[in-house]
Amino acid sequence: MSDCCFLAGAAKADITPEVGTLLYGYRPDSVSTSVHDPLEATAVMFRQGDSSALFISLSVGDLGTALADELRDIAGKAAGTASGNVVIAATHTHSAPNVSGMEGWGDIDRPYVDSILIPAVKKCSAAALASLAPAELAFSTVRSEVGINRRQQFPDGFIGLGQNPWGCFDPTLTLIAIRRKTDKKGIVNMLHYGCHGTAAGDNREITRDWPGVMTDRLEKETGVLTGFWNGAIGDVGPRLSNGRTTGNISYVEELGAIAGDDAVRAYKALGEYSDGLLKVIPCLISLPRKPLPPYEDARAALDSYKEPEKLINISRLTYAYYKAVCDEYAAGCPDYEREFTYPAAVVAIGEAVFVPFPFEIFSEISMRLRAYSPFPHTLCLSNANGYNAYLPSQDQFVRGGYEVACFRFSDAHPLADNSDQLLIDRNLEIISKMF
Repeated sequence: MSDCCFLAGAAKADITPEVGTLLYGYRPDSVSTSVHDPLEATAVMFRQGDSSALFISLSVGDLGTALADELRDIAGKAAGTASGNVVIAATHTHSAPNVSGMEGWGDIDRPYVDSILIPAVKKCSAAALASLAPAELAFSTVRSEVGINRRQQFPDGFIGLGQNPWGCFDPTLTLIAIRRKTDKKGIVNMLHYGCHGTAAGDNREITRDWPGVMTDRLEKETGVLTGFWNGAIGDVGPRLSNGRTTGNISYVEELGAIAGDDAVRAYKALGEYSDGLLKVIPCLISLPRKPLPPYEDARAALDSYKEPEKLINISRLTYAYYKAVCDEYAAGCPDYEREFTYPAAVVAIGEAVFVPFPFEIFSEISMRLRAYSPFPHTLCLSNANGYNAYLPSQDQFVRGGYEVACFRFSDAHPLADNSDQLLIDRNLEIISKMF
């Protein structure tokens, strides 16, 4: 076997919690009552010469950054690669245990992490390494209407969560089929599309949501392990027949069936298999932070909250923001970190390059990056290697809405409004070194 042979391996592990586990995504007190379909960890390992990369997809909501760092280290050791070469992403189902810990949505379910998630990540990472074999790749893209812009604008101009038929969304569903070079047996199908996992709504069933139905369908159709990596989801929800982007478990089945048809259509449209080529660039991405707002404004906003202990979700997040601002002023405005920096690993396999973001990025960011990228397939990943709320495109700030509020109030020093362009510039700089 040549030292420069492109190798790939893949494995899955079950990460389903016990019934009675709190579900993350809507309220911090939502208790699961049944399992509709099992949650999964999917690991895909690549190696070529001295380069290696490990992709892990977890069917959970968001991964808190510290936990993501912990899991990347664990997975890297299990797969024999540096933690900086591990890309771990959440599919963003709203019907899984809390592994985010975001202010207002409850604490991370540490017993679940220790007893189920960590052992599963170790297991599938080691199994992906053990199954490495000479491999080849084929690619396809199809248009999918599974997603729709969810920033609905009402007659009075208010932006709420719903369906916005004239809003931006990314319709591109990409399939990367990877098979053994020797006997042509499939190793893994990697599906990529950008859309929230909220079809089930504020339900009580544990579920992967619509992506679970889709991956199960393609896996059954092809007999090949299939995983899902979520793309730009910040302003994209599932296109449900009820006119909303939340429903119940029946909508999971309904939309998942449509997504499954799209995935099969992508499989039938695959191009020719070709030799793989792996390129990995671990890097640091930095974005500027804003200074504090005026004290008088923050104090007045904070004083308007009368019973903060009863707040949840965005109300709690907003309260915590104003409190953090006032606390900094009380401490004499100590120097703050002028830049937010996060580790990333941009990975190219053949015609595709994966770009991870620890945010729920808006669809336009992904589409612009793809348009400027030299790669035929530029696949942005939301909720990858950590979580720092939403990252809107700059044009959306004037309209406001839930996602913009999460961006503005997730830190006393939120990111600059032009962070979308800065991210595109920095990632294009990295990508240009790979092509």
